[in-house]
Amino acid sequence: MQFKHPELLYALFLLLIPIIVHLFQLRKFKKVAFTNVAFLKRISLQTRKSSQIKKWLILVTRLLLFTAIIFAFTQPFFSNYKAINLEKETVIYLDNSFSMQAQGDKGPLLKRAVQDLINNIPEAENVSIVTNDQSFRNTSIKAIKNELLQLNYTSNTLNLDAAVLKSKSFFTKNKKSVKNLVLISDFQQDKNLSSLTKDSLVNINVVRLKPVNTNNISIDSAYIATTTATSVVLNVILKNSGNQIKNLPISVFNKSQLIAKTSVDLLEKTETSFTLPINEEINGQITIDDNHLLFDNSLYFSINKPSKINVLSINEGDDGFLKRIYTDNEFNYLSTKPSELNYNVINDQNLIILNELNDIPNALANTLKAFIAEGGYVLVIPSNKTNTNYNSFLLNYGIAFNDLIASEKLITTINYAHPLYQNGVFEKQVTNFQYPKTNSFYKIASKSGSSILSYEDGAAFLLQDKNIFVFTSALNSDNSNFKNSPLIVPTLYNMGAFSLKTPRLYYQIGKQNSFDVATSLQQDAVVSLKNETLNIIPKQQYFNNKVRITTFETPSVASSYWITNKNQNLKLVSYNYNRDESNLNYIDPSTLENVNQSNSITELFDKIKSDTEINALWKWFVIFAFILLIIEMLILKYFK
Repeated sequence: MQFKHPELLYALFLLLIPIIVHLFQLRKFKKVAFTNVAFLKRISLQTRKSSQIKKWLILVTRLLLFTAIIFAFTQPFFSNYKAINLEKETVIYLDNSFSMQAQGDKGPLLKRAVQDLINNIPEAENVSIVTNDQSFRNTSIKAIKNELLQLNYTSNTLNLDAAVLKSKSFFTKNKKSVKNLVLISDFQQDKNLSSLTKDSLVNINVVRLKPVNTNNISIDSAYIATTTATSVVLNVILKNSGNQIKNLPISVFNKSQLIAKTSVDLLEKTETSFTLPINEEINGQITIDDNHLLFDNSLYFSINKPSKINVLSINEGDDGFLKRIYTDNEFNYLSTKPSELNYNVINDQNLIILNELNDIPNALANTLKAFIAEGGYVLVIPSNKTNTNYNSFLLNYGIAFNDLIASEKLITTINYAHPLYQNGVFEKQVTNFQYPKTNSFYKIASKSGSSILSYEDGAAFLLQDKNIFVFTSALNSDNSNFKNSPLIVPTLYNMGAFSLKTPRLYYQIGKQNSFDVATSLQQDAVVSLKNETLNIIPKQQYFNNKVRITTFETPSVASSYWITNKNQNLKLVSYNYNRDESNLNYIDPSTLENVNQSNSITELFDKIKSDTEINALWKWFVIFAFILLIIEMLILKYFK
């Protein structure tokens, strides 16, 4: 029991006064003569005994009466907390990720959780609610009821660390307030934590929402397996978390037109293929039928008509190997000698190759600097007779050639993490292959370039600094056998592909994605991402002959979008949700440390209410005082 005014308990010392008065009787008796002394002695003895009992009863009753009155004024109460008038703060993290679409006992987990919150939190109570993509700070259920009822699922996800950190930021800095953090989630496996950091100021409470069924089928991914002269083979990977599925139908649409269909048996993971026509623009969608989670039943993809990449090679060496790599079906390859170079075509290029030039004239160097500044890419293959003009150009990018070393050296190291070698260039990392070699090479100084291929001593054979690639050795057959190495094709081909990043088959929402679209824009014009219902202006950067588009959280809706310049459709680009939420594996919150677990939202808020509820007792002490007063009156009147 606690007291609102404990200082009034000192008044209990006043109870000593009636005790003292009772114990030290100060009344003086007066003698009266009477004839029958024996009779009076008998009456006196009986009266004195009953009188003493009556006085003790009255004393005890009055002491209890005064005690009850004093206690009533101190305003006693029962509570689980050690202080009175504490401010209560409640912050609720409500997981609205796609996995909360799963069906619980009373419907979808998220919708049932919203209804339980509305039913269990008083309308006027001040709360803060945090979701994966929204937040409601210091508000009431009544004020945000409609927003909660319309709360939608999102592809954004927060792990428990991030959810707790974000939610704690909604608490005030008042150290004397009672802070309750409520985490409501299905606690998927990817949100796993062994413990939460103990916080003496915040009570962390968790409610795990359990689906009744953990079966789910999802379209995991798709990729183009092979491309022939007549067709494209599209491979689709499907996953299943649950019982084996027989004859699951899979359909492929181009817009609303069905173009392919098959069925598969699915235990955990399987892959199937579709053959699609070549050189045809496809606004694609792969679909399956599954009622558990809806967001992963479709996967959008786009196949655009080939967009050729412009490559200009300025040669003083043999360019036969370049012609074999930059073929007509994917590239517009233009070859010229320095003396015959038409400077007007430079701005139309995506990649310019300086193939074993002995000299880089100042006019060409200045034009190339402007070309790189506008987003173009340059590949430098030196000759064995380069002069100082090379360095006057390369020093703009922190690179400089030093002495030519006439010594044979093996190229032994591949930077597998470099973007040139991503997207399936190598099935695995190889450490012992037939190393290409060079007979002479330049020592190089670089402040910020990253090595792509290196010699056995760690020196760079090929490096990149932003938009410029530099070999440190001539590639002619007399100096190197690199042109005969399997590395030459993916290395140079991907340089060309890098110079104009055409849209991929699809992108994932929530990741930073970047691609280029070849187009010309008028001043202050922009390109847009557009479908039947949305029109989005993404982050973009315009160069001479292309627009580089960068997206992250927008668009937020999975679909295929046209990249448009005014009313002209340029390219198709597709976005899909992250598939991590498709895996319905969960953790047990009881394994988390420093948290209080409840089985339901109703149970949790009943507990919070009882913990913070103050049961006032002063009324009971007033009632007790009245009862004692009545008892005293009865003793005085009827006790003989």
